Amino acid sequence: MSAAERVTDGLYGLGWSTVKKLPEPVAARLGRTVADAAWKRRGKGVQRLEANYARVVPDASPQRLAELSRAGMRSYLRYWMESFRLPAWSPERVRTGFDPKGAHHLTDGLAAGKGVILALPHLANWDLAGAWVTTTLGIPFTTVAERLKPETLYDRFVAYREGLGMEVLAHSGASAFGTLARRLRDGGLVCLVADRDLSAAGVEVDFFGERARMPAGPALLAQQTGAQLLPVTLWYDDSPVMQGRVHQPVEVPETGTRIEKTAVMTQALADAFASGIAEHPEDWHMLQRLWLADLDPAKGPA
Repeated sequence: MSAAERVTDGLYGLGWSTVKKLPEPVAARLGRTVADAAWKRRGKGVQRLEANYARVVPDASPQRLAELSRAGMRSYLRYWMESFRLPAWSPERVRTGFDPKGAHHLTDGLAAGKGVILALPHLANWDLAGAWVTTTLGIPFTTVAERLKPETLYDRFVAYREGLGMEVLAHSGASAFGTLARRLRDGGLVCLVADRDLSAAGVEVDFFGERARMPAGPALLAQQTGAQLLPVTLWYDDSPVMQGRVHQPVEVPETGTRIEKTAVMTQALADAFASGIAEHPEDWHMLQRLWLADLDPAKGPA
């Protein structure tokens, strides 16, 4: 493990061990302080966040984009402060910390016995939404996590999410896909963050008027298993309660090849994600390159 990796792992460990012990108002103030300091430094992440917001709000002035990026960093640090504290939240605090609209789409889909796939973008706090599902609804689910470096940091994230009641699979291609398919065929629930895929297997979509690539997995799983595919968007308001919406199911087209069906379904997900992001751009935590035009040609689509 390199020195930088040891520092990174240590900082996350400090967050989970220390921040969760702070009173909630103190943790919230700390998050805002850290966010504002990072925003003022104008590092690469903040610059990329602002550039991404310029796609979402194309008529925004430079002043408006600066305001959005500051609000975006505050939202991002709220996510981290909440995540560090989530393991210490009571079931009642989890239940009252999230207010999703359209949750009947989820419960009705599971009652039908064919399994449900929830697909989310990087909006607000998807970990809190997952904890609400496992705690309030009492429904376990399976998700995937990208392997991080150092390995100890990946292990921390897996332990954290498993502690919230999630089954976490390593993002390892066919092996993870097969396990997800089995869970769905058994009538289970799968949750996937699905607004960014830079691999060769990603599906090109129109996203805020430009081409981007998103994962094919949600659409392929729905086709192979008969599970219902539900987009979910999340946002914060001025209260301690996170808001959310479970959207109408994305249907499998009746005609077309598997590739064509996957393209149509993934575009439908992208459109649902875009609707939520456009309404609450400051809660979209995309500090990386996303659109194909922004990618290094050597790393772009073949």
